[in-house]
Amino acid sequence: MYLVFLGAPGAGKGTQATRICEKYNIPHISTGDILRANIKEGTPLGVEAKKFIDKGLLVPDEVVIGLVKQRLGEKDCEKGFLLDGFPRTLEQAKALNEFAKISNAINICVDENLVVDRIAGRRMCKCGESYHVSWYDKDTCAKCGSKLYQRDDDKEETVKARLEVYKKQTAPLIEYYKQMGVLSDVDGAQEMNKVFEDIVRILDDNN
Repeated sequence: MYLVFLGAPGAGKGTQATRICEKYNIPHISTGDILRANIKEGTPLGVEAKKFIDKGLLVPDEVVIGLVKQRLGEKDCEKGFLLDGFPRTLEQAKALNEFAKISNAINICVDENLVVDRIAGRRMCKCGESYHVSWYDKDTCAKCGSKLYQRDDDKEETVKARLEVYKKQTAPLIEYYKQMGVLSDVDGAQEMNKVFEDIVRILDDNN
């Protein structure tokens, strides 16, 4: 079971990825986690990635691809894996295809306006708790009483800009996996458990 999750920011990829990996006992592989681990361990690729991060630049494709290839070669990936946050571009998808044959690409589809509402409505607390204005109307944390704040990344104009970047990068990816015959669309606007059930049904039918 070699999986790729596609979906806009706020589509619910992270939540579903965690549950799917628990159900099928496969590793959840996030490029952010791989980067942090390699930088912390001081591996050659980690050192290379850090040079770009320290300058506020994006880590180049060849470094990210190298890190992913290295991670997928580890023993826990022999029976499958779920990639979250990779590939982000068509070039990355083509490179991935050279060392890993993807069995399913799950595209979690959510209307753009719903994504903006989901993300822009988030409020965070320094203690780690998070809330949404749709179900919590106070400006202080229920757990510790600290003042809630909105992350810069969650502001409406930032979310819209992130969505534009996502659409430009991911539209070719969706077409690529569709042509490979491994793409399945899932309605991410449904209740969380229903989204999970739909993904499980697709995976059980195709693997």
